[in-house]
Amino acid sequence: MATDYEHRLRRVVDHIHDHPADDLSLDALADVAALSRFHFHRVYNAVVGETAANTVRRMRLHRAAVALAQGTDPISTIAKRVGYPQIASFTRAFSGHYGLTPAAFRNRGELRPFPLLLARKGPLMFPVITRTDPERRLAAVPHKGPYPEIGRAFEKLGSTVAARGFYGRFGHMVGVYYDSTADVRPADLRSHAGLEAPADMALEPPLEEVRLPAGRHAVLTFTGPYAGLPAAYDQLLGVWLPASGEVPADAPIFEVYLNSPMDTAPEDLVTEICLPLR
Repeated sequence: MATDYEHRLRRVVDHIHDHPADDLSLDALADVAALSRFHFHRVYNAVVGETAANTVRRMRLHRAAVALAQGTDPISTIAKRVGYPQIASFTRAFSGHYGLTPAAFRNRGELRPFPLLLARKGPLMFPVITRTDPERRLAAVPHKGPYPEIGRAFEKLGSTVAARGFYGRFGHMVGVYYDSTADVRPADLRSHAGLEAPADMALEPPLEEVRLPAGRHAVLTFTGPYAGLPAAYDQLLGVWLPASGEVPADAPIFEVYLNSPMDTAPEDLVTEICLPLR
């Protein structure tokens, strides 16, 4: 059963993601949680595993990275949209987190989706293998909306399992993606943020059980910031799949995250994109 603190922290997570450009100071978030500043800081840090300031910074800079890699808006506009009204402070924060200035990050070709992949010659940019995986059972939180914003659901998932004392019983984080971004509006995209869960664990709301069937998968391993994942999908679906002779199974594609952005630099994040095969 959800505790009072779970509700408070989920409310804070929603507020952070819904208002990236607003005042997200410790005092403001304590008000959202209806806790004193002192107690909010201690409770959030103890349950989530990082300070609220770190969560805010990570969310803002991830949104900026996605906008830089996948869009054409001016850097100053992106900075203001994610809560940095001064371009100098945005550049310092972004460079400190990603190791590149915003302009240099935008110009990294391997992070940008490229629609002409079908004409690409030479070796694949990211390694792809086929393998047979066992069934996965997930404890998951649903997300509806743009896929790059699934971090909101992962943060709700993390605070929920931590508040219930479940940490240490899970495997990898897994994101499950049900819809094609080519066919479904961003606001209507459906996904789940999950953790590999043991078979005997009872799951109560807001946790949902998701089962990913055993079988063969094409697995692309991507190393780098999550903002570059669309380019990896272009390679897997636009280059590798047509050349492989394989046929996708009627099951959702999913991502397995082999480490965590909470304690890993963006450049060192490792993600497996798993495409079920017939």
